[in-house]
Amino acid sequence: MSSYTQQQTQEPAEMLVSEAGIDPMEAVESSCNPAESPEPQIFPQPETQAESATPVMIRQPETRPVSQERLEAEVADIYASVGMVESKCIEVNNSQSQNFSRAFSNAQWQALITLHRTVLHEHHDYFLASQHPSASPALRQLPSEYAMLARMWIYGIHSLLELLRHRLPASLEHMLRFIYLGYSMVAVLYETVPDLAHIWIECLGDLARYRMAVEDEDPHDREVWTGVSRRWYSMASDGAPAVGRLYHHLAILARPNVLQQLFYYCKSLCVGVPFKATKASILTLFEPALDPARRPPIGASGSNLAFVRIIGVLFTRSHTGMLDPNIDEWTEGLDAHIAKSEGQWQEDGYYVAITLFASVLGFCLDEKDNRPGNDFLSNIQESDQPSNKTSSDLESKKLGLDSTAAFSKAVRILSGALDVILRRSEDANILHFVHCFLVFVLRVAERPMALDKLAPFLQWELMAHLLNTLCLERPDLDMSRCDAVAIRARKEMSPYPLPEDYAMRGLVYTQGYYPADFFPESVDDEDKYFEAPCMMEYRKDRILYLGCDIARKSALLYYDKYSRMSAAGAQGCIEDINPNFDTDGEPIPTPSEDQDMED
Repeated sequence: MSSYTQQQTQEPAEMLVSEAGIDPMEAVESSCNPAESPEPQIFPQPETQAESATPVMIRQPETRPVSQERLEAEVADIYASVGMVESKCIEVNNSQSQNFSRAFSNAQWQALITLHRTVLHEHHDYFLASQHPSASPALRQLPSEYAMLARMWIYGIHSLLELLRHRLPASLEHMLRFIYLGYSMVAVLYETVPDLAHIWIECLGDLARYRMAVEDEDPHDREVWTGVSRRWYSMASDGAPAVGRLYHHLAILARPNVLQQLFYYCKSLCVGVPFKATKASILTLFEPALDPARRPPIGASGSNLAFVRIIGVLFTRSHTGMLDPNIDEWTEGLDAHIAKSEGQWQEDGYYVAITLFASVLGFCLDEKDNRPGNDFLSNIQESDQPSNKTSSDLESKKLGLDSTAAFSKAVRILSGALDVILRRSEDANILHFVHCFLVFVLRVAERPMALDKLAPFLQWELMAHLLNTLCLERPDLDMSRCDAVAIRARKEMSPYPLPEDYAMRGLVYTQGYYPADFFPESVDDEDKYFEAPCMMEYRKDRILYLGCDIARKSALLYYDKYSRMSAAGAQGCIEDINPNFDTDGEPIPTPSEDQDMED
């Protein structure tokens, strides 16, 4: 135990004795000679009746604040201890990691766990001291300056976990013991050092994921720890929605839901801070699906398997002979699949939508150095600024919208999906997909040269018909408020954002779309994706507002404020626009057409 911890446990008793004005030696002598000591009195006896009516309160002992000099000295002493035990850990881990075939005795495992437990305890004392309420700002910054968070994880936890993992199953008992030890220690830090809660949350998610991964005997325990890990990662993503690393971890936990896996993998590449390791991890999903000799991924069958293969070919740029047959299989069976899935396709709809948009954007990869890039995000942020780059090819490349075969195929797939989905205008289960699609188009519409490449393929006649159908269902909706505030406003009918809002949060094309206070600070993962009955009406309003705003910003749609009806605009492949519609959403003939019919 460090001197700082000993001080915290010893000082209160000394202060109580000194405050009472008692000589410690007299107190000891009195306790040894009970006959000579007066009878103990817990409360002073009142001398008069008037005094007895007044309650007697015992004052709280005064505490002595810790001086900055003493606190700095304690932090320095603890840091020296941390360095010593870390050096020992590094030495031991380096020597043992060179030969994974070597067996360890129980005594050796016990010694290793004891050593790493000491590292965790020393780090715990260091964080308590450096984050003390009396600590100066400079002292509070020391953990960041010395990378104490990373060091605690690498030397105190991760190195031993990997050593144990490579010696499974013989080391299983010791690995479970150490996981519980590390989890409890980090949980204590989460409670006692709240300023670094965002770090402890991710550490707890990592430890729970290790616990899930080593559980092979009890499916229930494995599912429990999967849920625990998912909860921590989801909480971490709420605080850092643009960090792709967290979505990569959620993708691993999403098994066997292949659509959810695809969604999280693609999202981890298409956020503000993409995670490069996803490019390798996602292959564990694609390779079994693309190799006929291997068993398909668990949970992938029928329509979902065809979709995984389509995205796999677009991502890997290999097995191109499988692309067209799977596109035909998926689009031809999509209508029946949606009808069969019913309410389940509400969730699957926004998984499919966001994955398709990622493929259209080239999975946000920069082809030059084959790494995730922020070029699309940079263009969006600079959309209102004049640019001296007039080359169409240059702009489309920066957006990830080039003229390669991969882009052409991705657009074809999106167009085919829209052709099937938008024809189900009476099916409310497709509105999650439609909502995500319109948010994507609204942002891309800010880049006209990029929009020109997409506009002819996006089925705007069917979209106009869907908007007219929704408009007839919402006769009291004030469509004059089709501005950004109305689109983004959270109404009383929906206490939380829609499930697809959480799914789109952090993506490169939604940054700046949601107001800063749109998402609540703390929401359980189950509540995020819970579809309340009132949300469907709110979703319809959002879709109508988005359609109206797209009509204002581009020629994709035309909106007539008098009839409150929409039509495909000139950019949506309709040359002659008739803004007049009857109550069924069908065009009313113009006077000249009436005359021709009479003749």
